[in-house]
Amino acid sequence: MPTTLRVSTLSLAFLLLCGCASQAGTKRDPRDPWEPMNRATYRFNDKFDRAIAKPVARSYRRVTPQFVQTGVSNFLDNLQYPVVMVNDLLQGQFTPFAQDTGRLLLNTTLGIGGLFDPASAAGLDKNDREFGQTFGKWGIKPGPYLVIPFLGPSDVRDGFGLVANTYADPRVYINNDAVKYGLWVVHAVDIRAHLLDVEGAMQGAYDPYAFVRNAYLERRQFKVTGGDSGSEEEQEEKLLEESGEGNEKPQPQKPPQPPPPPPH
Repeated sequence: MPTTLRVSTLSLAFLLLCGCASQAGTKRDPRDPWEPMNRATYRFNDKFDRAIAKPVARSYRRVTPQFVQTGVSNFLDNLQYPVVMVNDLLQGQFTPFAQDTGRLLLNTTLGIGGLFDPASAAGLDKNDREFGQTFGKWGIKPGPYLVIPFLGPSDVRDGFGLVANTYADPRVYINNDAVKYGLWVVHAVDIRAHLLDVEGAMQGAYDPYAFVRNAYLERRQFKVTGGDSGSEEEQEEKLLEESGEGNEKPQPQKPPQPPPPPPH
């Protein structure tokens, strides 16, 4: 996710609105004191996703040529990249700030407003910094886990970060409401379309709610403790590797075997 609201892909990928039914876990996670409320919100998000978000994303994927989808994603990423640059400065990352400035300028000019990504070909890789991560690097604790209606996994710290991300997003200051809200809708569809490629990882989860929670919290911890950059694919692989407990069905124990007979 070079975009700050793509929480991420998987940022924000299947973590935003997951499409699996939840089951009650057997062990209460101390990071999730509001679990009953969060599970209810999770179920609401799941129903909304099944009824609206996922069908729209599938239709978009089906009727839109791949090169157009890529251009839309590139454009939205480039539009939000100033948020990354602000957080470069807030985190004291001055070399990445210079690189990200070059990336934004190159993609905006040679990339025709961000539709193309010549910066990556030039070695200016995408960074993924946003306010929730910045607050964490400043020493602010995450607080309780929180599932936000329509948006999905978060925590108290990242909730405030999401507000800051929104007000730092250039789209907020577009005067034409049709254009502004149209860009938000297209962004939401683009994110959900990306989720179609990775949501299968949840199909074998014993407790999908716990799977999403653990994956989200561990990804956020990774971002705060050093996961500043890297491609979306690398971050998704890291997230899947660190999905935590509660992801697999418990395996039945084998019955105890009788001891071997004593030697004659």
